[in-house]
Order: sequence, then C-alpha cells, then structure tokens
Amino acid sequence: MKAAVRILVLLAASATAVWFINRSAGEAPLTPAGPQLVASTQRSMGAEARLTAWTSDEKAARAAFDDAFRELERLESLMSVWRAGSDIVKLNEAAGRQPVRVSQEVFDALRAAREFGDTTSGAFDVTFGALADIWKFDHDQDNRIPSAADIQKRLPLVGYKDLVLDAAARTAYLTRAGMRAHLGGIGKGYAVDRVASVLKERGLTSFMIQFGGDMYLAGMAGSRQWRVGIQDPRGEGNKSFAALELADSAVSTSGDYERFFLKDGVRYHHIMNPRTGQPARGSRSVTIVADTSTRADALSTGVFVMGPVEGMALIERLPNVEGVIVNDRNEVLVSSRLKAGLAILSQPTDATP
Repeated sequence: MKAAVRILVLLAASATAVWFINRSAGEAPLTPAGPQLVASTQRSMGAEARLTAWTSDEKAARAAFDDAFRELERLESLMSVWRAGSDIVKLNEAAGRQPVRVSQEVFDALRAAREFGDTTSGAFDVTFGALADIWKFDHDQDNRIPSAADIQKRLPLVGYKDLVLDAAARTAYLTRAGMRAHLGGIGKGYAVDRVASVLKERGLTSFMIQFGGDMYLAGMAGSRQWRVGIQDPRGEGNKSFAALELADSAVSTSGDYERFFLKDGVRYHHIMNPRTGQPARGSRSVTIVADTSTRADALSTGVFVMGPVEGMALIERLPNVEGVIVNDRNEVLVSSRLKAGLAILSQPTDATP
C-alpha cells in the first residue's frame, strides 16, 4: 500500500489508527543480512494483534509470540464484558450488592482507570458501560440513536468515583445497581504492556506490538528507530498523514472513524462523553505517545472526550506524554515537544461529517 508524497510500505494492512511503516522509496534495506523481521497475527478482544520482532532467531521469536498470544487470551477471559464469568462480568453483576474479589491484573487495570479518571477530570470514565446497551458499537452495532429519555436514565449510573477498590482485599465494588465497568478505553493498552513484558522475558529486545489502535515499540528496527504512521481520519483505506520515528515508546490513537455510523448528516461514534451520554465532539482523532501503553490508551480516549483545546493543555502539562490532535475543523495540533520529530506527509483529508 502506498501513501502520497513518499512511498510507504505498510507492514500490516489493517484498519488501525497507527501502524508500522517500513522504508521510504529509494532508501537502502535496514540490513543486507542477519537479523530480519518476523511477524505473526491473531485476533483477540475484538481486534487484530500483530507481533513483529527484529531478530536473527526466528524459532525463538515465534515461540515468544505463542506465549504472548496465550497471555492475550488469558487477559481477555478476565477483562471482557462479552465473556461469561470474567472478572468484569462478575463485578457488573454484583453492582450495588457487594464487592467482588478480582484478579491482580483486573485490579491493576481498574486502579489505573480510576487514576486516569482523576487526571482527565472525569473525561475518561471506566463506568461508561452503563451506556453500552443503548449505544451499540461493538459486534452488536445497530446504527440506532437512543432516545434522550434512555440516555438520561443511564447518566446517573456513570461515575468512576463510585468504583470502590480495596487493595488489601483485592476487591472492586460498583456502589449502585445498574452500574457497569467497561475496560474498552484501557484494556488493550494494559494488554499491550503485559505482552511487552512477556516478549522481554523471552529475550526479545527489538519488537513491535500492534493491537487495534495501540502500539508499543521496543528497541530499534535494525540500525534505526521504528517508524509509525498516523491515520488520516477521513482518508481512504490506511492513508497516513503524518509519521514518527520512535524507540521504546507506546502510541495510541482514538478516532471517530473506527466504529461509527452516519445519520442525517451527523457522525455517531463509539467514544462516549460520560457527562452527556453522547458521542464526544470536537476532535476527529487523538494520538498519544507515552512511556506505557496503558497510559497512552487511556489518555487518547480522555483527551478525545476533553476536546482539542482542553486536551492539548493536559498533554502539555503531563511528563513523558506527547500528542497529535486532528480537530473537527481538520486542523492538526501538535504538542510542543513533539513538533521537531513529527513529519507531516500531507494535510488530512477535509471531509464532513
């Protein structure tokens, strides 16, 4: 697949927000011999997980990939709202009744979710699940706009501060019946961090994890940094409008083009504003670069909900966090510390809605 201005060979032709870009036209191969790129893919948590390693031991890399995919499957069984008996399902079923003892992984993800709720002044809210049965954007998408009455009925059930965590007992408790936790805004990022730990434990030092809109880049791609593209929110296919070269970094993009429908000239998408119960407005996409995937994942969602002005102000205040926002006027906002390292390949496609 090719993008404008420079020829960019995509490693994975998937509908994700960020992806690895190999080399530009006319550039020499990464290395003439020795280490090579080894890749494998598998679906998990409703998205494609792609693992890529720069290695001279393909057999060891593929064995490490197998361990990583098993870890993803294990995490999905704990975190999914679609898996009967998962910790999250049990937590939601016990809402308003009693605390539930959960796995350490789910406890850590919920604790991080609460922290990012505070960081984003509630824009990131892990209890948005109370809206998920009226706004359907998963495999159950029905392109239906819920009534104002249905939304108002559920808004009192959204509030991350009413998720009570007890570290000593390792329990979680939703204080009101009908509340629903949903790790959709942080679960994949947490899973990427866990997979990165598995791959490092298995001896890999240069690898990429691409999981939906979340990515982690470890080490170098041969003699140079990994290169990633940021998807054009209104572009066709996997066109990228910007590129970054990164090492030992996490990248996450949230966009209004991932799961959406159009009705009467309005775009309705899956990123909910927990205050209004409506899809968040003001941005087309938010890309966050951070030190962990958990952080990048939660912040890309939270900043999207906050809107471009307030969201970029938060990015500028946070250490080890950079960001690129395409707002609803198709303007590109770049955090001050990232401007020197971001290559704009073309202006994002201007199309509405």
